[in-house]
Amino acid sequence: MSAQLPLTYDAFVARAVADPTVVGLVLKGSRAHEGMATEHSDHDLYVVLADGAEREATGLARYAGHRSPELDLVVLPLAAFRAVGMPGFERYALSRARVVLDRLDGGIARLLADKARLGADEAFREAGEWLDAYANSLYRSVKNDRDGHPLAARLDAVDSVRFLLELLFALDRRPRPYNKYLEWELARFPLPGWETGPLLDAVEHVSRTGDATAQRRLFARVEAVARRAGHGGVLDAWGEDLLLMRPRA
Repeated sequence: MSAQLPLTYDAFVARAVADPTVVGLVLKGSRAHEGMATEHSDHDLYVVLADGAEREATGLARYAGHRSPELDLVVLPLAAFRAVGMPGFERYALSRARVVLDRLDGGIARLLADKARLGADEAFREAGEWLDAYANSLYRSVKNDRDGHPLAARLDAVDSVRFLLELLFALDRRPRPYNKYLEWELARFPLPGWETGPLLDAVEHVSRTGDATAQRRLFARVEAVARRAGHGGVLDAWGEDLLLMRPRA
């Protein structure tokens, strides 16, 4: 029934701000990414309630699940909001979200900052896993190219790019942006040690063509970066298969 309510974003925000049980409002998605909103963009809003308030029948909890072309709402208690994206798909969305209301003296903003920065141990563990996944898909791609399976080589190359991006952002202790926001993110927050233009060109070229030579050149850079970050053991486990992944003499 809530989906039938004639709510606009501005009207709902005014209503939420007037409700003392609301401790935070967080806008995510295109509307929170400068320059990314279009005429088709809705407002994706987290409504954070004081713990226990969601059980009050007269509170804003009744709007949970509201969806319309104008406004999508997620209504949840503070304890649940702390856990969103930790880990999970929403982590990047919240890492670049915009605080609309914070009644916790900056507490909502601090929660978003925590989601935007991976812990050192978490980042190291995830980087190692993504590095191994990247090497796996890269190896399959160049092997398929060698053996005359061009479609398989291109598909594996596309997989390798996905894992590569996860790896590079994990090395910088950041959640990987959704594909829609990759260029936006890198234009404003480049990855240390990588020039954004050449990196995106390589990602686009490898994804489109599966070019084995380009993949090997890219892997050479990644291998050096990964070893400096302490992930040599992951690479060394590949043994002689590394020879197929590296640039040829």
